[in-house]
Amino acid sequence: MFLNSLSLLNYKNFESENFEFDSKINCFVGENGIGKTNILDAIYHLSFGKSYFNPIATQNIRHGTDFFVVEGEFEKEDRIEKVVCSLKKGAKKVIKRNGKAYDRLSDHIGLLPLVIISPADRDLIIEGSDTRRKFIDGVISQQDKQYLQDLIKYNKVLAQRNSLLKYFHLNQTFEPTTLSVYNEQLSGYGSSIFKKRVAFLEVFVPILRTQYENISGGKETIDLNYESKLLEDDLPSLLEKNSDRDRALQYTSVGTHKDDLGFEIGGYSVKKFGSQGQQKSFLIALKLAQFQFIKQQAGTTPILLLDDIFDKLDENRVSQIVALVNDENFGQIFISDTHPERTENVVKNIHQSYKIFKL
Repeated sequence: MFLNSLSLLNYKNFESENFEFDSKINCFVGENGIGKTNILDAIYHLSFGKSYFNPIATQNIRHGTDFFVVEGEFEKEDRIEKVVCSLKKGAKKVIKRNGKAYDRLSDHIGLLPLVIISPADRDLIIEGSDTRRKFIDGVISQQDKQYLQDLIKYNKVLAQRNSLLKYFHLNQTFEPTTLSVYNEQLSGYGSSIFKKRVAFLEVFVPILRTQYENISGGKETIDLNYESKLLEDDLPSLLEKNSDRDRALQYTSVGTHKDDLGFEIGGYSVKKFGSQGQQKSFLIALKLAQFQFIKQQAGTTPILLLDDIFDKLDENRVSQIVALVNDENFGQIFISDTHPERTENVVKNIHQSYKIFKL
């Protein structure tokens, strides 16, 4: 699969821009702040229906205008897929595939598999568990539509259960029958989510270890641990046991929405004990493992976005990543960098066709 062309209208700092791409390597070069990352984000937007960097959709509209349109033409399995993502202030976002709007934006997820490697990925290490859950949910959802629907329904029931707990507190009342209805629904969706996360990690972690070994030269061992109370007890029991606590807290304190991932190098926490180089290598291995997993599951090669990667890593690690990217397992790649000469020298060594866009 690859992206033939991209059109931007009022997207972030672009008034109107059109690009025609090479089927292998495309590089955006220029000074900081000129919009290189915004182009990669527009490509991400076409795949996921949202920005990778800014969750507030209206903030992706160019200043002084009240809408944006991002349009891309993809080639997938000898078929042309035209995808248009548009947003007008005060209205809902619209995604159209070949001229037809989706009834549910979630139905689009998985059509155009994509992986991004960016300096913003550091949030996976330094931020809270929510960021790591979004990562695992995003990887699974790209190839399992039922998982995504279960996740959406789980979060809806969770919000309703939390509202009920607040209602109990404000009105000094308690209706165990009503709460049990939400417990049952939450348990059904949550148990399914938990089982699929466990099954996913059984496949994913060995791929991750292999990718890290390729990047680090086999000097260190890493691990990724699933941290969930559901490993100790089933969700119906957990909800029942924590009923009084939840009423006091006025929110649901147990469930798959509290799960986390533990990142380790040599048996120690990456966040607490990993050097900057080790943290960066771990994150790149994580994303390359995501790439390989999606490729295996989807049966198509994802698009790979490398945002500002050459500025963030030492020369040795960059050369190792370039060697990996040179492998025939990779498809279309988009790179952003501040140094045109450095970028061109690197892509020349890959021995693939390429285009360089100077912004």
